[in-house]
Amino acid sequence: MTQPAASSPARHQDQAGNVRANSSLGQQRNPRSRLWTAGIAASGLPAGLLWWLLAPGGLNLGSGNAALASGANTQGWLARDLVLAGLFVFAGCLVAVLLSGRRDAGSSRTLLLSVGASGVAAVLAWQTGLLAGLWLGGPQDTSVSESVAFSLRSYSVLLLWPAAAACGYFAISVFELLHRPRDGQPPAGDHV
Repeated sequence: MTQPAASSPARHQDQAGNVRANSSLGQQRNPRSRLWTAGIAASGLPAGLLWWLLAPGGLNLGSGNAALASGANTQGWLARDLVLAGLFVFAGCLVAVLLSGRRDAGSSRTLLLSVGASGVAAVLAWQTGLLAGLWLGGPQDTSVSESVAFSLRSYSVLLLWPAAAACGYFAISVFELLHRPRDGQPPAGDHV
């Protein structure tokens, strides 16, 4: 019995006429996928700035309560974390909805890249908010507590953006699967 010949990687010509070999997995990096991932990660910048604009201890546009404007008021510390948590859940759900509309949404690679980029965006938003508080906020006396300065007290909030993206995509996929017509049955709502 003879051994089968090892197959060589698939080759194709790019626009310049050069011959390139595909990777052993048969996948080629998609520039749209890179742009998608970079867009999610970069969205952390406006999210962090929005956190500083809305949250107590920052510009405090969300509550408008002058008593919460200072970071020395301990009642604003939880609200500051909750504003960031709300922004992260909203952003994660938005990523899930946009991801489910993509043609390559069913690939696990795209889902993993989206969740990973959401994690990067969350850290970037947190650091952007801290930087905005440092540069744009007034000087704070942090001798009593470091939380007087614009900061995040609960670091588990950083997991909400990627978790909302993953859970939201799962929920949308299950909903679409339940409403997909089965073979031989009319679609839901077309009953005679």
